[in-house]
Parts: sequence; structure tokens; C-alpha cells
Amino acid sequence: MTDKRRAITDEQRRQAMLVWDYHQMHHPLHPCDVAIGLGSHDLGVAAFAAELYRAGMFPLVVFTGGNSPTTAARFPRGEAVHFREHALELGVPEHAILLEPNAGNTGDNIVFSRQTLTGAGISPVSVLLVSKPYMERRAFATCRKLWPEVEVVCASQPLEFDDYLKSIGDERLVVDMLVGDLQRVIEYPRLGFAVEQNVPENVHAAYDSLLAAGFDSRLLHL
Repeated sequence: MTDKRRAITDEQRRQAMLVWDYHQMHHPLHPCDVAIGLGSHDLGVAAFAAELYRAGMFPLVVFTGGNSPTTAARFPRGEAVHFREHALELGVPEHAILLEPNAGNTGDNIVFSRQTLTGAGISPVSVLLVSKPYMERRAFATCRKLWPEVEVVCASQPLEFDDYLKSIGDERLVVDMLVGDLQRVIEYPRLGFAVEQNVPENVHAAYDSLLAAGFDSRLLHL
């Protein structure tokens, strides 16, 4: 049960849901040449990648990600290694997985995965990016910047916002992460890390309100 001290108000929930929905690209899924499972704290990425593999959405997945301050305790051997192990447990065969264990950020995820695929003699035309739900837009914008010639399709576990809150168990932390990712979507284009994304006025207003309410623990200090 969520600690009441870490719960959010009804208005903060409404604002967070606007940001949550914005972060998801709502791409129609179709088979792609390869998938890239983006490392994070969320093992659901590996589980959903396994589900999509079984559904015939791709023949090969690259799991990418090393250690980070927020995942080192949970995934001591690195995000990609643990994601790969989970996918194997869920029935994805070894020959369908490539490992990229060094990426430290989303840009690295894309660049290093591309290098891993090139090293295996694979030049995909379409890529299915599998991420945590609120990372879809940032992953899309990053890939369009760093790998513009491929078709990008984004996917994440189809969870409702409240279900995701329950799965994490800390409502304020989830909102902090939503706000932090939106800051990156807004700021990364001018830094050259991603292509620009239109942020609707109501989403930007929700972001500003949540920032003012102190949901800032996942912000970059630019």
C-alpha cells in the first residue's frame, strides 16, 4: 500500500496523467527488423519485449544498459544483463538476443545498440524501441536525432497510470520521474541530444505546476 506521506493530491494526479499520456507515442505496433530494450529500473521492459517477441514483432532484440546510480543496487550486473536473463526465463531464445552492457544514458543506448547491430552484420530499416511507459517520447526523439534513417516504432507495457503507480509503490517518485523526463524532452533538443517535440500548452502548464509543487528530484541541473 502506498505510504500516505508519499501520496499525491487529486489535482496533482490529474496533472501527472496529462504528462503520462504525453510521454507515450501511441504508435500502432507492427513487425520491425529488430527491437531495442532500453535499460532502466523497470524489469517490465524485458517482460514486454519477451511478449512482443512471442507475438512475432521482431526476430532479434538488443538489451542495452550498464549501471546507473538508480539501478546499481537492483541490477548489480548491469541493466542489460538482468534484462537478458529475464527475457531468457520468459522463453526468448539466446540466439534472438544481443547484449549491449555499457550504455549510461539514452543517447548511448541508441548509439551503442546501433554499433552492436553493425558488428553483428545487421543494418535494420525499422526499429522497435521498448521502454518504460513514460520514456517513449524521449526515446523516440533521441533515436530520430541519432539514427534518422531508420523507422522508429515505440512500445511499452500497456499499463494505466494508476496501475503503474501501484507497481512502483511511491506516487511522488513516479511524478518526479515523469517531470524529469519531460524536462529532458524540452531541453535536450537545444543541447543536440534529441529532435524537438511539440509540448501542448496544457501539458506544459501541468509540468510547471508540478515543478512548483516540488516534484524535482529527477531534474537535470543544466
